Amino acid sequence: MQSLFQLKQPPVVLMGNLVLMHTSLLFLSTLFHCVHLSDQFQPFQYNALKQIQQFLNYPSVLTIFDNTWDFCNVEPSPFLTIVCYEDNVTQLHITGNNGVFPPSLPRNFSIDALFSSISSLSNLKVLSLVSLGLWGPLPATIGKLSSMEILNLSSNYINGFIPLELSYLNNLQTLVLDHNKFTGQIPHWVSSFNDLAVLSLKNNSLFGSLPSSISSSENLRVLAMADNHLFGEIPGLQNLTNLQILDLKNNYFGPSFPVLHHKVVTVDIRNNSFKSSVPNELNSYFQLEKLDISINELIGPFPPSLFSLPSINYIDISGNKLTGKLFQNMSCNAHLVLVNLSSNLLTGELPACLRENVEEGAVSYDGNCLSGEEGNQKPLSFCHNEALAVEVSPQKLRHKERKAMAMLVSSLVGGIVGLAVIVGLSLWVFQRRNRRAAMKGPSTRLITEKLSTVNTVRLLSDARYISETMKMGANLPTYRAFALEELKEATNNFSHPSIVGEPSLIQIYRGELGDGTAIVIRSIKMRKKHSPTMFTQHIEMISRLRHNHLVSCIGHCFECCPDDSTVGIVYFVFEYLPNGTLRSSICGGGVRLNWAQRITAGIGVAKGIQFLHTGIMPGVFSNHLKITDVLLDNNFHVKICTYNLPLLARQNAGLM
Repeated sequence: MQSLFQLKQPPVVLMGNLVLMHTSLLFLSTLFHCVHLSDQFQPFQYNALKQIQQFLNYPSVLTIFDNTWDFCNVEPSPFLTIVCYEDNVTQLHITGNNGVFPPSLPRNFSIDALFSSISSLSNLKVLSLVSLGLWGPLPATIGKLSSMEILNLSSNYINGFIPLELSYLNNLQTLVLDHNKFTGQIPHWVSSFNDLAVLSLKNNSLFGSLPSSISSSENLRVLAMADNHLFGEIPGLQNLTNLQILDLKNNYFGPSFPVLHHKVVTVDIRNNSFKSSVPNELNSYFQLEKLDISINELIGPFPPSLFSLPSINYIDISGNKLTGKLFQNMSCNAHLVLVNLSSNLLTGELPACLRENVEEGAVSYDGNCLSGEEGNQKPLSFCHNEALAVEVSPQKLRHKERKAMAMLVSSLVGGIVGLAVIVGLSLWVFQRRNRRAAMKGPSTRLITEKLSTVNTVRLLSDARYISETMKMGANLPTYRAFALEELKEATNNFSHPSIVGEPSLIQIYRGELGDGTAIVIRSIKMRKKHSPTMFTQHIEMISRLRHNHLVSCIGHCFECCPDDSTVGIVYFVFEYLPNGTLRSSICGGGVRLNWAQRITAGIGVAKGIQFLHTGIMPGVFSNHLKITDVLLDNNFHVKICTYNLPLLARQNAGLM
């Protein structure tokens, strides 16, 4: 098996292959045994699978459960695979897919009941429930699956702490909980699994430091903690001789560069707080294929020998303060596909091999002091002076870290005042990140729109817009134009019981769409007459205000005057959040947030404000944010509900 992992693979797909390899080996093992598919399939297993079908709201992909008892002989598909050994279910894979198997769980869905049924499959070794819309804390009954070797619950809405009961799964080899809403710290017991090879907790709301015990996970091959709120030093990983992928991007780790074993294949620590020099040991990483250390504050000389490492094909060091002189006659690996040296303090000349071996447009070097290059190069004196200015001793760095930690502790003791301090500090961090993010290159085009007849709008978007929208406003419905009849039906013809708050120029209604989606509608009466085309710019701006920490607008509707077809009323449709304000959950009589949730809430508010200021062009300012303007969704994640919508601001000023 060791030789399998030494095979050359592109770094983009390597992690997926590593995760799937454990599943594949288990699956293949069933083919080399005498798989007995008798008619004596245990009734309790049949009942468990039928209950799983019920709890998932009878999705179409599971309709085959209605027509067979022989689950062990169901034809595998990308959305459903069941594997048995001696009449016992050993593998269960159910995957949702937009447009084919969209998650539509009922409002009374119980994740506890679902896992209670799953736990009755006591021989289950592989469980994969991906993109099913599961929500709620991961139940303690997960600990009953004592035979579990591979657990993948990625791309759901599972929240709360990672439960202690997971540590009972002594045979666990792969744990993937990516793209959920887990909070709290990474538990120290993750290193207690003797055979753990893949640990992936990407894109959650975890905070704190990486447990030092992770250094003893000798069989670990993939360590992926990207896109969380983690901070502090990386424990020494030099003893993890099997580690191939380290993905820690978009956190706050630092300041020292991580110490790794020389067999590592992918190192991605992009967008953290590393402030040390790049260790010379990287020159001996002969299996290294991808190195991304961009958008940090790394200093000292850049080792140009990295260009010629035997396996390297991807290098991104942009957005640091690395120094050194490059020469035209330097050697490069012929398989390099991307090199980004931008925004450092490099001098000399761009190596000729980078021009010859790498495709046009795949080499970036702006923002340095290279001679003989067109574009954005700075004077040689600038790089010399800056190089002197950034020489910071490790003692000073440690002193700054201790000072920052003391400020954090005092903030926590301060109670509610402390929460406000955390919001302010978080906003400062994100503003600093945004300045560094300015080095990433040209901004992504978000959306264009062409208005035609009354009550219709066509939003034109490209693949990059869709990708960016999914990242900023993941899980939100696509922005669209609503028909007036839809909104009337949702609010019972705008009846009085659906009105929220006192009547004013901007009336607010609560309603429910035909698919069961709860919504809030803002109705704005226009003071002046305008044709629908006059609103194109405002609709474009509002459609871009989509973020995980904003109560986002999901569409609009125009009600036009019958005599001249001008717009009389504009309706904006927003998502509905049921759990009240942040204030009520801190000092009110409702559900009280614990300190971990309050810290996560503060960071979430800062993310929302940072997006309003810098995530779109032009930014949205003068929001006059109060704690009562922050709402909580079903999973008690914060969203800013009152911000300065451009059209509302002009209406209040009497300009429309």
